[in-house]
Amino acid sequence: MTDRALTVVRAGALTTVQDLGRAGQAHLGVPRSGALDLPAHLLANRLVGNPAESATLETTLNGCAIRPRCQVRIAVTGAPCPVTVEGRPAAWGAAVQVPAGSVLELGRAAFGVRSYLALSGGVTPEPVLGSRSTDLLSGLGPAPLADGAVLPLGEPRAAPAHPDVVPWHAAPAELVLPVLLGPRDDWFTPESIRTLATGHYRVASAGNRIGLRTEGPPLQRSRTGELPSEGMALGAVQVPPDGRPVVFLADHPTTGGYPVVGVVPEDCLPAAAQAPPGTPLRFAPVRRWSGPRR
Repeated sequence: MTDRALTVVRAGALTTVQDLGRAGQAHLGVPRSGALDLPAHLLANRLVGNPAESATLETTLNGCAIRPRCQVRIAVTGAPCPVTVEGRPAAWGAAVQVPAGSVLELGRAAFGVRSYLALSGGVTPEPVLGSRSTDLLSGLGPAPLADGAVLPLGEPRAAPAHPDVVPWHAAPAELVLPVLLGPRDDWFTPESIRTLATGHYRVASAGNRIGLRTEGPPLQRSRTGELPSEGMALGAVQVPPDGRPVVFLADHPTTGGYPVVGVVPEDCLPAAAQAPPGTPLRFAPVRRWSGPRR
């Protein structure tokens, strides 16, 4: 019987198992989690013939290395990076056959932050609340990868896609995030709302899967006191006491007591997930959002 599993040779800075996440569990205090760059996750699965819900490996900045115990078909998407099999260059953004026992390595991201590795059959640790995603905030799901760890693989289910061209959205030279103002924009001075719209911010190095942190001019409150804890949405722009906005990502807390000046639409968050530290950032406050221009 084929041993459908992989061994982690090099875990990298942060490599986690991710799928579509745990939607519908916020009432239990459980974030959705799931792949931060969802389009990249979906594309990687499609290239190897997996269904959308199959789990992939999400790497951070410096990739990872694995040794599959069986022959697998793989694809790497998201942040472009060198891909090698037993030290020999392999394609990024395309299906590649990896023989059993060979070391597959994803190198440092050339652009962006997070790469996605899909393997035929998907990564199949035991699901928790309907998802195999690693949630850094709650600790649900499999632990982040560690050297020597072994992960099971599922059975391949379909033939891979053979596209002529694979779409890739480069990490932005400047990240522009629309912000739907509210529900607590009235907690900030009019000058602060203008600062949010015109201030020069940068992506801070302290960010993670929970939230994108920023460096730049602080926002000043128009009132004192604190809010009782209230629900937090994906993309919420929360403003902690230092006044510098934090954009909540997939592993964000489901409640919080700091005011939310606005919400970044979900379809704009993959770009935020791929913005390296130091990337210039502008917020664009709006009252309505009709989706990205095509």
